[in-house]
Amino acid sequence: MEFPQHQKPADGKITYPPGVKEITDKITNDEVVKRLKMVVKTFMDMDQDSEDEKQQYLALALHLASDFFLRNPNKDVRLLVACCLADIFRIYAPEAPYTSHDKLKDIFLFITRQLKGLEDTKSPQFNRYFYLLENLAWVKSYNICFELEDCNEIFIQLFKTLFSVINNSHNQKVQMHMLDLMSSIIMEGDGVTQELLDTILINLIPAHKNLNKQAYDLAKVLLKRTVQTIETCIANFFNQVLVLGKSSVSDLSEHVFDLIQELFAIDPLLLVSVMPQLEFKLKSNDGEERLAVVRLLAKLFGAKDSELATQNRPLWQCFLGRFNDIHVPVRLECVKFASHCLMNHPDLAKDLTEFLKVRSHDPEEAIRHDVIVTIINAGKKDLNLVNDQLLGFVRERTLDKRWRVRKEAMMGLAQLFKKYCLHHEAGKESAQKISWIKDKLLHIYYQNSIDDKLLVEKIFAQFMVPHNLETEEKMKCLYYLYACLDLNAVKALNEMWKCQNMLRGHVRELLDLHKQPTSEANSTAMFGKLMTIAKNLPDPGKAQDFVKKFNQVLGEDEKLRAQLEQLISPTCSCKQAEVCVREISRKLTFPKQPTNPFLEMVKFLLERIAPVHIDSEAISALVKLLNKSIEGTADDEDEGVTPDVAIRSGLELLKVLSFTHPTSFHSAETYESLLQCLKMEDDKVAEAAIQIFRNTGQKIETELPQIRSTLIPVLHQKAKRGTPHQAKQAVHCIHAIFHNKEVQLAQIFEPLSRSLNADVPEQLITPLVSLGHISMLAPDQFASPMKSIVANFIVKDLLMNDRSIGNKNGKLWSSDEEVSPEVLAKVQAVKLLVRWLLGMKNNQSKSANSTLRLLSAMLVSEGDLTEQKKISKSDMSRLRLAAGSAIMKLAQEPCYHDIITPEQYQLCGLVINDECYQVRQMFALKLHLALVKLMLPLEYLAVFALCAKDPVKERRAHARQCLLKNISVRREYIKQNPMPHEKLLSLLPEYVVPYMIHLLAHDPDFTKPQDLEQLRDIKECLWFMLEVLMTKNENNSHAFLRKMVENIKQTKDAQAPDDPKTNEKLYIVCDVALFVIVNKSTACHLDSPKDPVLPTKFFTPPDKDFKNDKDYLSSEARTVLLTGKPKPTGVLGAVNKPLTVPGRRPYTKSTPSETASNISTNSEPSSPATNKGRDTGTESSEMSARENEENPVIVNAEVGMKAMNSEAGQGSGDQRGKKRGATTTPANGSENSTATDEKVAPAPLPNKPRRGRPPKSLAGAASGVSGSEKEGGSGAGRGRKRAAPAQDAAGGPTVEPITIKIPKQQKDTDSKRAAPQRQMDLQR
Repeated sequence: MEFPQHQKPADGKITYPPGVKEITDKITNDEVVKRLKMVVKTFMDMDQDSEDEKQQYLALALHLASDFFLRNPNKDVRLLVACCLADIFRIYAPEAPYTSHDKLKDIFLFITRQLKGLEDTKSPQFNRYFYLLENLAWVKSYNICFELEDCNEIFIQLFKTLFSVINNSHNQKVQMHMLDLMSSIIMEGDGVTQELLDTILINLIPAHKNLNKQAYDLAKVLLKRTVQTIETCIANFFNQVLVLGKSSVSDLSEHVFDLIQELFAIDPLLLVSVMPQLEFKLKSNDGEERLAVVRLLAKLFGAKDSELATQNRPLWQCFLGRFNDIHVPVRLECVKFASHCLMNHPDLAKDLTEFLKVRSHDPEEAIRHDVIVTIINAGKKDLNLVNDQLLGFVRERTLDKRWRVRKEAMMGLAQLFKKYCLHHEAGKESAQKISWIKDKLLHIYYQNSIDDKLLVEKIFAQFMVPHNLETEEKMKCLYYLYACLDLNAVKALNEMWKCQNMLRGHVRELLDLHKQPTSEANSTAMFGKLMTIAKNLPDPGKAQDFVKKFNQVLGEDEKLRAQLEQLISPTCSCKQAEVCVREISRKLTFPKQPTNPFLEMVKFLLERIAPVHIDSEAISALVKLLNKSIEGTADDEDEGVTPDVAIRSGLELLKVLSFTHPTSFHSAETYESLLQCLKMEDDKVAEAAIQIFRNTGQKIETELPQIRSTLIPVLHQKAKRGTPHQAKQAVHCIHAIFHNKEVQLAQIFEPLSRSLNADVPEQLITPLVSLGHISMLAPDQFASPMKSIVANFIVKDLLMNDRSIGNKNGKLWSSDEEVSPEVLAKVQAVKLLVRWLLGMKNNQSKSANSTLRLLSAMLVSEGDLTEQKKISKSDMSRLRLAAGSAIMKLAQEPCYHDIITPEQYQLCGLVINDECYQVRQMFALKLHLALVKLMLPLEYLAVFALCAKDPVKERRAHARQCLLKNISVRREYIKQNPMPHEKLLSLLPEYVVPYMIHLLAHDPDFTKPQDLEQLRDIKECLWFMLEVLMTKNENNSHAFLRKMVENIKQTKDAQAPDDPKTNEKLYIVCDVALFVIVNKSTACHLDSPKDPVLPTKFFTPPDKDFKNDKDYLSSEARTVLLTGKPKPTGVLGAVNKPLTVPGRRPYTKSTPSETASNISTNSEPSSPATNKGRDTGTESSEMSARENEENPVIVNAEVGMKAMNSEAGQGSGDQRGKKRGATTTPANGSENSTATDEKVAPAPLPNKPRRGRPPKSLAGAASGVSGSEKEGGSGAGRGRKRAAPAQDAAGGPTVEPITIKIPKQQKDTDSKRAAPQRQMDLQR
């Protein structure tokens, strides 16, 4: 298009408006301005219809475009000229009076430059600048430039100018005119060039956005207004950069992801064509590029009102795939995004859950940590944003192997608990949803790590029962929390108070040492105490130095000692404790040190020993709450517990606190309330109340006579006619708190001893308990009458007679309620014998010998002492357990341990292989508890070697953990308490080996010395113990073990020194032990500097004339022991036979892959520690199989043998040699988990011959055995009974598992064992 040619006036003269003189360069600037203002006024008043005027002023219009005006240095002149030119374009529209393209370009560039004056709104000329802008926008004057070749230069300059001048002082009209001007150029042109697009987009980049927010807003509105036109230009730009990789097309190429985010926020339609390009970029091979795209999309998907996930499902799915990206930062970014997504888009939680599940098991610690942060942040905003699955991931991570992850998970759960359960911020429904948190957090106290324990204590004091609450509110929290906790959480909380109290005791003893004069013994004792205290603090290695430093400060600062003394005083109140902690911390603060690890460590110590919850005021508040529950005026129901539960748990809570804070109970009001509890019908409540009196009532007799006079008759009544537990506590209470205890006990003893009647067994149990405890507490006073009672009544009348016929249902165990009163009385009679002997603590009358013979006879007769076959199998199991436990209890007293014969010791030990699962379970637990407290002689540790024969994998795993715990306890004790060599014999774990060898040599199952199966059995038992002992070669212990076994071969069996067969069995076991040691250790051939000392009770002294260098193992036996070929039949009879239950499918064995796991064995308290990783499928099938196992059907011998042989043929190995023999690998990420939360109830199923007595197979063969016995022993092939399946364990006592961490080195050793092992049996 050609511009129209306007004709100049014929005379060439310029016509000026009336009153305006000629404007030339000859006049001053002021005059030019004055005349131009009149010209402006004229043009402003003209409109497009004034044809005459248009023609009249055409020359003036052309003159105003001359260089004199366009390049005039005066700003006012330029502004007025620009206004004139704008009006000229308006008046002459659509035909501009200028014909030259170059002139038009100059004019528009000139006008654009003048628009910069818009910047200063306070300028006196601003209205003219605004008029100029308004005029240009209204007329769309710049559209003329479309016909110019280089119009883009003009537009770019215009856009840059407008974006640079816009500011917050401009009103809406200015912005609107700018938008009109720019949008008309974009929408009416042929397209937007990249350079022009850049001038708009640059304002969206964060750096520019922050510099000029108004320019950003202007660009945003402009893009919204022109979305239809500009979208294709934007798509082309991103296509060039993202897909074709042409970063040179624009200076903004490096900001593409920032731009996409901003454009999406402005209007998603701007990016309709760009989103598929992002999906392409998500699959890039460059990790950094994927990371950038993921960061971008995370913002797009997570934005509050974004609907991108629903509108673009392919992109969403592709993005979710990046949760599994190989690049760690990408996965980390995805996890961080999930938090915003959960909060802004709850509807997407379902999509995210599965991916977060996988990431919660990520190998990277930071990712697992951020998964927790993501879930907890969403939960803190609104609990409904996180589903149970997501909370479950956090729950799992509380057992992560990394402390940082565990800490985050625990603290996160604690914050949720405080917000929703303590403060009820979202109602009861939300509180109920996370009610499990309190139990879970306390369960973590079972972990071995001191960091975990300290964090649980901190969480308890700050989140579960906040210590800064008022006493009444604080105790109400504690009262109802305790009532709602599960059994294991209660145990953990009790343990926590016990540990804190123990640490208080250590600090008290340390302060006592400071009061004593300085001496070497004092310094040694102080050092030992400091080491003990350091173990109770984080990072014990560093803590030792800090504790020593603190001890030094204590020695120098008497005031500090006084503060610490007050802090641990039994009378210290919670408020006083806070003051003391503050004062001690202040004294140890050094202002110039920004971080003070020494002070932090001291604070840890002070927090553990300070009584922040319990003092006299707190106990009074608890007692008031208890009274309200008894009266029915408490809000028990509102707190989610019944009054009965509140009362019982409240008493239990007070009972626990009576151990740790006895002084706080001493008030008449407290004791009056406890007396009311004694009169309640609930047996547990009364029992707890008596125990509280026993623990706290030392001053009742002297200071509270009215309480004393009321209490005595009640205690007498409970000792005579209460429950067995009440009777025990009543007797001990009388003995503990009354000065005239002899008189009181006599008043109970005499009537009870006269009223004993074996014909009424149900009335015998409580009297037997009371008499037993009285004889133990006051042996001298009641020695003579007790001897008569024991001889005439207990043994002759009660134990040696069977008055009733037991239930012949064939079950090996029954619940406490089903046990006959006569058997319960007999069990108590056995306990009475033990208590009587423990009270006497001497064997002058040879009573102990008689008792031990009686107990041995009970074991030999399988519990049926009279052998009249009247007693049921389940009752026999009870009596076997009682007899075995009784021998073990007597062995804890040195005077009785010395007279226990090797035969009696062996009988006692063999109870751990009893045919009844519950007997084995309870005996093993009693054995462990006595050993771990160092109360039993070392020889009893050897009994655990027999557990290798147990057919139930959980029992084997439990025994192995007991061994680990006991050995570590003994090693630690030796380390902390240096002692002479002769005392080491009873403590050094390696000295268990001679006892084990002797015990195995006398194993009733070891009948044929050269039988390969029996030798394999012996090897398994030996390795069961040696594997734990040989985990580390400390002090050349492997060579010491070898030398010890070689020395045994140079002695004879003291039990039968002249019997060649007995000695041959002993030497064979020695050879097997040597074979195991040599094959498992390369260091055993070194010289041992120490000469082992052998126990003379079991081995004869070495004879100089006797040299035993014979090799008792054949080459075939060595091959079998080395290669571990599968056995053709089960060593324990029908051990591997699958059992079935009517209506249930038989259990299947666990495969080696299921048991391979590297989960740390920090176990949950509610199940055997080795059973944590079991998959839920196995668990549910096992649990369901117990529901109707009244009489489980045992697969017949033939079928069982086939099944066993087929399994052996598959090469399935016994997993119990492995670190976690009883575990299976969790589905995801087991490498990062320390344990899982599965709970498994004990209900064993496999068969196994009961051991625990010399075999009667020969006698049975001679006299004939019953058909049922023949059938039962068919699998064993030795005439022995098969181990019957466990009966319903619901009625049996629950056994608290032991949690022991298995060393990593040992796991590595286990994993290298190549020999196939015996199949693991599923129990339960």
